[in-house]
Amino acid sequence: MTVSTRFTQRFELATPIALAPMALAAGGALSAACARRGALGLVGGGYGELAWTQREVTLAYQLLQDAPIALRRLGCGFITWKLDEDASALDWLLDQAHTPAAVMLSFGDPRPYAARIRARGAALICQIQQLSQLPSALEAGAQVIVAQGIEAGGHGVNALQGRSTLAWVPELADALASQAPQVMLLAAGGVGDGRGVAAALMLGADGALMGSRLWATQESLAAAGAKQQAVQTNGDGTARSAVFDILRRKNWPAPYDFRAIRNALHQAWEDRIDVLAKDPQAARADYDAGVQAGDFSRAHATVGEAVGLIHDLPAAGELIERVTLQMHQQLQRFGPQG
Repeated sequence: MTVSTRFTQRFELATPIALAPMALAAGGALSAACARRGALGLVGGGYGELAWTQREVTLAYQLLQDAPIALRRLGCGFITWKLDEDASALDWLLDQAHTPAAVMLSFGDPRPYAARIRARGAALICQIQQLSQLPSALEAGAQVIVAQGIEAGGHGVNALQGRSTLAWVPELADALASQAPQVMLLAAGGVGDGRGVAAALMLGADGALMGSRLWATQESLAAAGAKQQAVQTNGDGTARSAVFDILRRKNWPAPYDFRAIRNALHQAWEDRIDVLAKDPQAARADYDAGVQAGDFSRAHATVGEAVGLIHDLPAAGELIERVTLQMHQQLQRFGPQG
């Protein structure tokens, strides 16, 4: 069974899956592995650190130099408000001989960067968390919109203002159908296996952006101890708050906060966030010591609610094949009946 959507056709994909460009985790090896197995591989340019982006994008290019189709599936993603401070990593990316398949922008106004991305021939992907963010993404000329639900790991809109994937995706699909029917849609947040990808298609999306499950693979740059903690954690075990942003000295703007495993240090502060924000020094020292020691009762593991679907740490290519097969099986269950 072959699943063909506008998304797979546009990016020459064998499966309607995109790797979420997770900062400091979705490096060159993971992105290349996903692209080689038919998904869209987005390097996690994240905070726009030039040296990191140069190293990981170059590695991905090297790993795919023997696979021209896979190379055409390679792109990068950035945190937009960090580009507002320093866009040198984006400028470097767009100055390379290879044209990125796509550049994904999240968490800020994409319009200041849209023209240079389009001029380079890359598709613009904009991730949004609220319907109010759609007009600026469309004005920027986004070819793909990512609907991120609050189930997602890492950064997203807080629980008070965010949306749940199950209701958010079809509402946004309807909005795009009436306002910009040519624009494609990806679902993100809680998609951890082939059932989630199939559900995204049924909700009206053209594909799915997968983060946490691909974070827990051999090629991911996430710490080994963090991955092992994820394998041992069920879906009740994450929380969305500002705790780890404060501890990591990340000055994220409202309304964004951070979902990770709700470990002992998080639990110690999650009901006292105002106190932590006013006097974080001791807690930061505790967190820093945990990172140094690889102690994930204090250091953070960046996964979302799909952590309950993580039971092993396979190679990324193997996982893509597994998820795609399960997606096919789910879709066949509701296909034509003899």
